[in-house]
Amino acid sequence: MQRRSAERLARILDACADLLDEVGYDDLSTRAVAQRAAVPIGSVYRFFGNKRQMVDALAQRNLERYAERVTQRLRTAGDGGWREAMDAVLDEYLEMKRTAPGFSLVDFGNQIPVGTRHTEPNHRVADRLTELLSGYLDREPDEELRRVFLIAVETADTLVHLAFRVAPEGDQKIIEEMREMLRAYLARVLD
Repeated sequence: MQRRSAERLARILDACADLLDEVGYDDLSTRAVAQRAAVPIGSVYRFFGNKRQMVDALAQRNLERYAERVTQRLRTAGDGGWREAMDAVLDEYLEMKRTAPGFSLVDFGNQIPVGTRHTEPNHRVADRLTELLSGYLDREPDEELRRVFLIAVETADTLVHLAFRVAPEGDQKIIEEMREMLRAYLARVLD
């Protein structure tokens, strides 16, 4: 029963992501998601009270998948220190931005300015990265490291959005400038 419920939830979120790419947030409806997922509308409402809650759940799933991808990449990485970790974090984000359904609109929740949130998405991302990377960097996940990662995440978020406004696949020159800027900042703090 739990497996069927999890599969149904995954189908609903997959349908939500696909429809976000096709019609955008404004034209997204729970009815369309139910039809696309081939589930009764009641199943959608069993999990979510409205489309905003559904999109928030998609954003949370995106963060989980992103963290899994970064973790996997770091497991197979060499001992390149924080530079290799930074590249893994950026590369996986850019890959999801280019290929994951619904990600270009929702990513971790900060693209749709509807309603209020208890915690800002970039704070959630920075906290997750702090926990994920502190062991890899052999550092305590203290307030300084959280602040450093929050600044890096906010900077990267702004510049990635600029890169994707300039070019559909992300302007490579802007992306490389962003990498250099982040390397300079992180070198000052992490070296």
